[in-house]
Amino acid sequence: MTDCPEESLDPADWTETQETARRMVEDAFAHIGTLRDRPVWQQMPQSVRDHFETNVPMDPMPVGAVYEEFQSHVLPYAMGNTHPRFWGWYMGSGNMTGAMADFLAAIDGSNLGGGNTAAAQVDRQVVNWLKQMVEFPASASGTLTSGGSVANMVCLTVARNKMAGVDVREEGITALPKPLRFYTSDQVHSASQKALETLGLGRRALHIVPSDANLKLDIAALKKAIEDDRAAGYLPTCVIATAGTTNTGAIDEMPTIADLCERENMWFHVDGCIGALIKIAPENRSLVDGIERADSMALDPHKWLHTPFEAGCALVRDAALHFHTFELHGEYLEEKPRGVAAAEFLGDYGFELSRGFKALKIWMSIKEQGVAKFGRLIDQNIAQGSYLTQLIQENALLELVAPTSINIVCFRYRGSSLAETELKELNTEIMLRLQETGVAVPSDTTVGDRHCLRVAINNHRTKKQDLDLLVREVTRLGQDLERARHNSLASHRS
Repeated sequence: MTDCPEESLDPADWTETQETARRMVEDAFAHIGTLRDRPVWQQMPQSVRDHFETNVPMDPMPVGAVYEEFQSHVLPYAMGNTHPRFWGWYMGSGNMTGAMADFLAAIDGSNLGGGNTAAAQVDRQVVNWLKQMVEFPASASGTLTSGGSVANMVCLTVARNKMAGVDVREEGITALPKPLRFYTSDQVHSASQKALETLGLGRRALHIVPSDANLKLDIAALKKAIEDDRAAGYLPTCVIATAGTTNTGAIDEMPTIADLCERENMWFHVDGCIGALIKIAPENRSLVDGIERADSMALDPHKWLHTPFEAGCALVRDAALHFHTFELHGEYLEEKPRGVAAAEFLGDYGFELSRGFKALKIWMSIKEQGVAKFGRLIDQNIAQGSYLTQLIQENALLELVAPTSINIVCFRYRGSSLAETELKELNTEIMLRLQETGVAVPSDTTVGDRHCLRVAINNHRTKKQDLDLLVREVTRLGQDLERARHNSLASHRS
């Protein structure tokens, strides 16, 4: 066997890498600083798609060339959620300090599954800050996650194990003395159903309760569902309340649900991925009164804290219960009184043992801006939701489809008298043209059997002038499409 020279991934000469890194930083600031001048989103040409069908490279290329490829083939075709007129689905718009923190986290390189490190201390501090922000007790526990889906699953796992009536970790779900029932409204995010399916409880474990006229969980219907299930031999286990539904931003009646769960000896979980952080908004904080009484809560810093993707958080009131739900050490993971392993394993509070240093981007952004400013930005987005709602109500060609609770506005171009199927086709085309021309990115949904455009103003760069433009463009496109439809029908008749 011939001796081979030892290799490393570090460059033999750092000069080119340093020069490329400087270019990256300069280009990044220019990119963010000129967002408003560019389309929100643009379609990839086929040549770009084909570029990503090439085989794995076996030989090296200069890092500068790799970066050029990113500049030409990746960055121009981003989702667009950093742009001031991106309002689709529900996404934060990031921030520059958080982006730089991601780089520093990679340089630090720590695995946050455990370890006696400063990175682990930052992670713990961020979780403690989030507890303070939503008024959870200091004794509660929490863990950072990839996002709301995993955060909800962490919380619902704890709820399942607590309420099961059997040691689920030892015996498994087949040993449950009674089938469990979790209750939520028909506006719940799909993450809750996916979590219960993954936990082995099945879709039937989720009892969907109708929402009321304001699209909140109907309390009378909830009480009846619990009573009926108990009589039928099920175990009413948990109410999943939503602080800001994905469809419309509706906020369930938290104090009433908390009282009910106490009376019924049930777990009270809040999916607060959209609205929990309204707790820090000075003008609107009362909208989420009662979430601090939850047994567990999921929230998303990558939404209203504008942390670059991804960053979620699961909070659990009973820290010991949370720990015992997930704690598991092999002989290779023993804690030690000294050294690198002389610290609590953060991986004992969730599914992931390998965990990135996502806390740093939250920590640095909060340090730089202060929680008060993030609270004001939440109030600003809610005020912008009200402003857009007013513009729609003042426009005879537009129609509000659902009450605006916070910052999510559901509306459509109504125009002249059209059937529901025709309205869906027309408004879908409006949405697609807005996206394809790069003017704006709304998404769409269906509320009460009515299809509509959906604008989630979760963006610290949005200004009222952007909403004015949206209304003008929706109205113009709607009129153009109606006119084209009328001319087509007239042509066919002649």
